[in-house]
Amino acid sequence: MKRLLFPIVLSVMMGGLLIVSCGKEKPVYSEANEVATTKDGAKYVLDTLNSRIEWKGYKVFKSENTSHFGNIKFESGDVTIKDGTLESGKFVADMTSLSSEDLKDKADQLEKLNSHLKSADFFEVDKFPTASYEITKVSPTADGDYNTVLEGNLSIKGISKPVQFKANVSVKGSEVSIATEPKDIMREDFEVKFQSPTENGVIKNDVTLQIKVKALERKL
Repeated sequence: MKRLLFPIVLSVMMGGLLIVSCGKEKPVYSEANEVATTKDGAKYVLDTLNSRIEWKGYKVFKSENTSHFGNIKFESGDVTIKDGTLESGKFVADMTSLSSEDLKDKADQLEKLNSHLKSADFFEVDKFPTASYEITKVSPTADGDYNTVLEGNLSIKGISKPVQFKANVSVKGSEVSIATEPKDIMREDFEVKFQSPTENGVIKNDVTLQIKVKALERKL
């Protein structure tokens, strides 16, 4: 009987260890939409020197003067153009480049904030050095100041969710420009859940993102 019980007990113990171990892993999951765009057309490569994501974060109990804003550079990206129309695109952001512009003249505060934003409290860039936006659908629009609606999958910290942007898309010769509307996303949707002590002001859940990219035609 003891010989029979030992392997059973051992199996239960190992199963328990596996459950605990898996429970410590950060969730990496996707709610992404299926990509319905086509890459049939001319390829334009992202001009990383002249492309960026602009971000702005807020505090609930503080004024706009204590909000922070800055930029994130792109690592790579490309778009496809056919008959002068945007067909598809994907942009990969370098999260290690994240920086606050409002503190650029205050070196000590800038370094402190940038390090904090890159830490496990926020974007955990050591583990997730890139983020991305892949266009899944392109629709023309005449709504207000924008000529295009972009539907796509935004991926941050290994989590992908569908996000829609209104945008202005311009195709002029060998250059493509895309500038999206400022769009609020919920940081907690991407497991960015740091909460500061109340005396410092609670950080709002929404972060404003705006994508500004230029792409140049790839010459064969």
